[in-house]
Amino acid sequence: MRKLLNEELDRLSAEAFKRVDKIPLMVVLDNVRSLNNIGSVFRTADAFRLEGLFLCGITATPPHREIHKTALGATDSVHWEYREETTDAITELKRDGYRIFSVEQAEGAVMLDQVQLADNQKYALVFGHEIRGVEQRVVDMSDQCIEIPQYGTKHSLNISVAAGIVIWELFRAIVKK
Repeated sequence: MRKLLNEELDRLSAEAFKRVDKIPLMVVLDNVRSLNNIGSVFRTADAFRLEGLFLCGITATPPHREIHKTALGATDSVHWEYREETTDAITELKRDGYRIFSVEQAEGAVMLDQVQLADNQKYALVFGHEIRGVEQRVVDMSDQCIEIPQYGTKHSLNISVAAGIVIWELFRAIVKK
């Protein structure tokens, strides 16, 4: 077995990425404070060809050296927009036909492995502040909350890890349809 070289990976250029069809999945970052988390979510969004990101509230925006460290250029390929209020982004997404899934531990949350997706539906995933989570008023606007099953002593995951897990699961379900 031999590791592949970067030039053997047949990756899209940033320009080609912008032209190809995307998975009908958006991410909303609701007051995420860690620049490394923001960059990591950009990179994950690029890896799975998501439609884009809404960066909201205190969530920093590119260009920023600390975001770039983990995004590794994904800020050039992934479409993103900034909204001062997360609720404005949610309102826009709902108007455009997206179902809103907040990733949060909440009453009535559906465990990730039990989430049911509809055919030909667009989805938006909301990830919240590292300590406070998704704002309650955003949870109130959501169609559903998704919870990642956890079996250890901790009650949460890092946002970039949670985003990777949830995006991968929804990506798999969407491409199967």
